[in-house]
Amino acid sequence: MNILFFGPNGSGKGTQGAILKEKYKTPHIESGSIFRDNISKGTELGTKAKEYIDRGDLVPDEITIPMILDRLQQDDCNNGWLLDGFPRNKNQAIKLDEALKEAGLSLDIVIEILLDREIAKNRIMGRRLCVNDNNHPNNIYIDAIKPDGDKCRVCGGDLKTRDDDQDGEAINKRHGIYYDTETGTLASAYYFKDLAATEEGIKYITLNGKPGVKEVAAELVSKL
Repeated sequence: MNILFFGPNGSGKGTQGAILKEKYKTPHIESGSIFRDNISKGTELGTKAKEYIDRGDLVPDEITIPMILDRLQQDDCNNGWLLDGFPRNKNQAIKLDEALKEAGLSLDIVIEILLDREIAKNRIMGRRLCVNDNNHPNNIYIDAIKPDGDKCRVCGGDLKTRDDDQDGEAINKRHGIYYDTETGTLASAYYFKDLAATEEGIKYITLNGKPGVKEVAAELVSKL
């Protein structure tokens, strides 16, 4: 199963991706990790990408997409892959679709997690990290994992916040790109939604991101 995954920051997309990775034994590939891997290995594409990154510029699609294709054609992807974090706009969606077809790689399923923008923002700003174990789930805006006052709900340890979780302006900027249905990330998701309506072999799945992790995971697995 080759899967493309969409969802705003705060929707639990990373958590659901990890669940799918474990259940179906396929790699969860994040676009950011592809950049880091190519740069650390000093590949030709990684070297070119680093030049743009060092200047503070966006890496052009003609560098990004070949890196993604190379990753999707590695041995651990023989039985499927889950791509997360790309495309981020409609033009990238079109180019990725063309590149996948040219490389003979099928896209089987597109997943979109639906979540109200304000709820997504609150989930990010409500995250609290346990000083004893960052994997202990605590969020002041989610009843199921609400901490015990200012203490971890799991172990009673002290809680802290990440600076970027509390940067409302930065969150608004990221969400502004994601929720843009004309040129942003949702526009790219809708490109594949339209594709699924006209081409055989592609299935477009939407999930309600508002319930808890287990409920969302159960809905996801049932629709797969």
